[in-house]
Amino acid sequence: MNRLVIVARLQDGAHTRAEELIEEGPPFEPDELGFRRHGVYLTATDVVFIFEAPEVEWLVNDVIDHPVFATALAPWRGLVDGPPRLAHERYFWSRADQKSGIGLGV
Repeated sequence: MNRLVIVARLQDGAHTRAEELIEEGPPFEPDELGFRRHGVYLTATDVVFIFEAPEVEWLVNDVIDHPVFATALAPWRGLVDGPPRLAHERYFWSRADQKSGIGLGV
């Protein structure tokens, strides 16, 4: 499983419109495209998109390059200040990653 995180700074006054776009959901069906998880987080100044899937970079590129999806993403262009940035994972913990059971010394 790979994760890709995209962070974008919001323009002043764009928070409410960003909330509305998030409530509409993604302009694509995440499961049909092969994503395992997708989330959007919103702060007062930033929006953070998280994608999880095997070979996630290619899936996100397909969404960005697809003419219909790219058009549907257009409203975000008017809300962000500057280009979005990739956030590179430096630490991740998951209980599912922990080994436990008989004979493992746990």
